[in-house]
Amino acid sequence: MSIHIWAPELHYLAGNWYIYFAGGDKDDIWAIRPYVLKCTGQDPVKDSWVEMGMLQRADYFSFNDFSLDMTVFEHRGSMYAVWAEKVNQGKKISNLYIAQLESPTVMKSQQVLLTTPDYDWERGDFWVNEGPTFMEAEGKVFLAFSANSTGASYCMGLLSADADADLLDPASWKKERHPVLTTDEAAGLYGPGHNTFFTDEEGKLVTSYHARPYDEIIGDPLYDINRHTYVMDVPMENGMPVFRYENNRTDL
Repeated sequence: MSIHIWAPELHYLAGNWYIYFAGGDKDDIWAIRPYVLKCTGQDPVKDSWVEMGMLQRADYFSFNDFSLDMTVFEHRGSMYAVWAEKVNQGKKISNLYIAQLESPTVMKSQQVLLTTPDYDWERGDFWVNEGPTFMEAEGKVFLAFSANSTGASYCMGLLSADADADLLDPASWKKERHPVLTTDEAAGLYGPGHNTFFTDEEGKLVTSYHARPYDEIIGDPLYDINRHTYVMDVPMENGMPVFRYENNRTDL
């Protein structure tokens, strides 16, 4: 895993700290799969960490191809994992899948297809859904995700479901017809994506995400290093989170 280490996420589950990340193989650097680290104590900075290997699947279908950007969350007493995985349908397509967890390192259920690139804004040189992140508010659960190729066409979509719904039922989820955050030349930000949600000291909902301050990329956008991190307040309007560049914070 010494070549590619991607998209780490730190979570506190079942009384322990875990880091979920995607890694390749030194002999097959694009064999990206989800791995887990577990902290041996309660201080994630000072205490030691142990590699737990790949997340253990409950079927024969998960993680057979390029799999990354795993996030995990707890809801109504159950733990879930959501991740991006490519399938070959004459063209490599990156879908989002969901599964229930037995423990932070072991799946309980088979994978369920949550979303595939259905719309034009999800389809560029590559057809991509990736980078899921969970948030709950006002009686709903939300999964923001990233779509399209990693240049200026990269953008964010949004899934939502009722908080009391069966989250393993794809019919419980609604995908917004249009992206919720896209390139905005006036704002000087291009290709926003792979966000996360948190609350600030005052309890306000905030998201961080990455974008570029320009759109002229030489070569493969995947290797362009200048994806900067931005922070944005996210107000709730009519039961939905609203993403506006004017709500970017300038005090960080």
